[in-house]
Amino acid sequence: MSKLRFEIYKRGQGKYTRVTTFVASMVFGAWGAFELSEKLQPIGKPLIRFGVPTALLAVLAIIVFWIVNRPKSADFMIATESEMKKVSWSSRKEIIGSTKVVIVTTFIFAGILFGLDVMLGHFFKMIGVLGGGS
Repeated sequence: MSKLRFEIYKRGQGKYTRVTTFVASMVFGAWGAFELSEKLQPIGKPLIRFGVPTALLAVLAIIVFWIVNRPKSADFMIATESEMKKVSWSSRKEIIGSTKVVIVTTFIFAGILFGLDVMLGHFFKMIGVLGGGS
């Protein structure tokens, strides 16, 4: 069992990924603590209503800090951040152009499918498969 230590493993590497992971976890944890506080409102005692969620949030902070600084997890986050820096991101102009192509293509296919549906509907009515035929 590894001992609990409050030092940053490989300080400066994977900083943004680790900080973002910690902050996102704390945001969701704070949301959960707020919801728990609301559920504990009928009890009426402030120590229970606010103390329990705050204590759980503090425990979550310690656990998440330990997880993001565990060598195996930290190495994964460091590798992830370095790979993301290698990604060739599309420009705004390319994204807008691609989006226009997707929207136009979607409408064209929708029109083709609508026309095919109408034609098949008339055909099946003609041969008596659908109601309204002779």
